[in-house]
Amino acid sequence: MSDTPQVVIVGSSFAGFTAALEVRRLMGDRAAITVLDPRERFTFIPSLIWVPFGLRDADEVTFALAPVYAKKGIRFVPEAAESIDLANRTVTSASGVHRYDRLLLATGPRLAFERIPGLGPDGYTESVCNLPHALRAKEAWEAFLREPGPVVVGTAQGGSCFGASYEFALNVRHRIEKAGLSDVASVTFITAEPFLGHFGLGGVADSEDAVRKAFEKRGMEGLPNTSIKEVRDGEIELDGGRVLPFAFSMIVPPFSGVDVVRGTPGLGNEAGFVPVTPRFSHPDHPEVYAAGVDVAIAPPAPTPVPAGVPKTGAMSEEMAKAAARNIAADLGVGAHRDLPMEELGAICVLDAGAGGMIIKLDDAMSDHPKGRLMSGPQAHWAKVAFERYFLASRRRGYVRH
Repeated sequence: MSDTPQVVIVGSSFAGFTAALEVRRLMGDRAAITVLDPRERFTFIPSLIWVPFGLRDADEVTFALAPVYAKKGIRFVPEAAESIDLANRTVTSASGVHRYDRLLLATGPRLAFERIPGLGPDGYTESVCNLPHALRAKEAWEAFLREPGPVVVGTAQGGSCFGASYEFALNVRHRIEKAGLSDVASVTFITAEPFLGHFGLGGVADSEDAVRKAFEKRGMEGLPNTSIKEVRDGEIELDGGRVLPFAFSMIVPPFSGVDVVRGTPGLGNEAGFVPVTPRFSHPDHPEVYAAGVDVAIAPPAPTPVPAGVPKTGAMSEEMAKAAARNIAADLGVGAHRDLPMEELGAICVLDAGAGGMIIKLDDAMSDHPKGRLMSGPQAHWAKVAFERYFLASRRRGYVRH
């Protein structure tokens, strides 16, 4: 058996991809790296809001992972992790057992549509949380254009990806206007947040006022503190009894931890998310690390309707770099360094079709985050420019900003 340290990474989206390349950069050939993910292509998830409207196709927002990893000497196994044995330090997938000295979990979330009857692609609403869902939403949008009517967009109770639902709602309104359907297609936004512009963070700068003005300008109704009771064909019933009819609806679902984490005793919390120390290692299993959406982060304050904490791509990459640095330090390269959760930065660009908002936080998880918000047409072009930069750089295996 080789004495070379084995690093196994489960997941290859923002956090997993970044961590794999960072461990390789820091360790050189002093570690063997294996990445497990059933998806053979990286998807730039922020662009999925454009796919239903025909503004992006699959090839424009994805790239093949295997060539990038092969170039870096990283073993890529296009399979899901089926089980984790913490005692023996192994991960099992369809092709066999993968031994690890250090394990990084970057699985992303499980989309828990089943918590709300009728929610999701197997029910009556659409999703843009992954590429197959976005492509299905495109078919639904095309059907909507043939038979337009009311639109309902939002984030369900227990969800945390508020930015995507705001972006999608604003883009829906923009496309409705361009199609000349404003008189027959109202847009209603529903959210678990206690107020519009809360974003799961208690608000950012003047975000409440900025969102309110954006909705008023476009004639959109916003319903915060909303909990969905049931979705039926063409209508959403809210707790409290109000029924919202729809001809098209996209609702971001509740999130939970993935099955492999939930099925491993002592690994995740009750919801299946992974607790971490300031080094992004597990508090009870220091050889296990986590980064990205699968990390357990408590909301800054309780909300009347359960609302999760958003974990943007930028935040996921920052976590991944911190975890990679500490994995390398565990293995004898460099020094450990803490990244307390309250010092985690975040940046989010919300596209509105012809405008939008740019939000920057230096300390997203602190009690009083220092945030800045800028509204205007520059937000749309900033997102387009970043999309092109991100995909071009990652296709080349470059993750340093």
